[in-house]
Amino acid sequence: MIKLKNVVLVSSEQMKFIIEGMRNPMNSWEKSDSHICRQDGSFCMECEHKNDYCLGENDLSLMQRLSNAGPEHRKYMRMMPVYVRITAPLYWWKEFDTYKVGTVSNSCSTMHKIQEKEFTLEDFSTEHICIRQSMDVLKDTIDALNVFRDVYLNGGNLRYENGNIKCFGKKDKEIWWQLIQLLPSSYNQTRNVMLNYEVLANIYRQRKNHKLDEWREFCNWIESLPYSELICGCRV
Repeated sequence: MIKLKNVVLVSSEQMKFIIEGMRNPMNSWEKSDSHICRQDGSFCMECEHKNDYCLGENDLSLMQRLSNAGPEHRKYMRMMPVYVRITAPLYWWKEFDTYKVGTVSNSCSTMHKIQEKEFTLEDFSTEHICIRQSMDVLKDTIDALNVFRDVYLNGGNLRYENGNIKCFGKKDKEIWWQLIQLLPSSYNQTRNVMLNYEVLANIYRQRKNHKLDEWREFCNWIESLPYSELICGCRV
């Protein structure tokens, strides 16, 4: 399971700055045919993406050629930010964390807030858990997590593997460890992430046919972004 919300794209002022920089190497600023539109609040018929910026044919053609030429030529894509709030299972985040360059994220803290609410089945990605034994194991794990959560918050007695019983006080770190190390990788975590078009191009190339549903859904989302042809490698 993956959810992508609160998408924030490059602003019109940023696009103007990016295109200016893209044309610096050849001093070709006079060939730029893009412009900021709808400054008076009226609807601009040219702006099909409705992002307050009309990207001209000359500029788009150059962007596509540079994109197709490779990362060393398309530095402008590193300057095109994309912000998005992502909720996904920990097993997906482990792979996402491969993409460290050009990304920033603020996550909901598992270390500090794991005990904040009672665990429920909805906190986990379970769309492929269709075998009864698998679901039983997960439900038993959730039950155990909630037992440890209650002891962590309120204190209580628990039995060690050797049979000894110990009375734990509130917020005992030994109980916290039970929560952290027992937590399944299907647990969903939310992060607010900053990406850019270059990072998205790398992700799309490497993950579009991945066996995880989450990656294929993420790549479908990439295809929905404005000017996604720059990311997906469409020909001029």
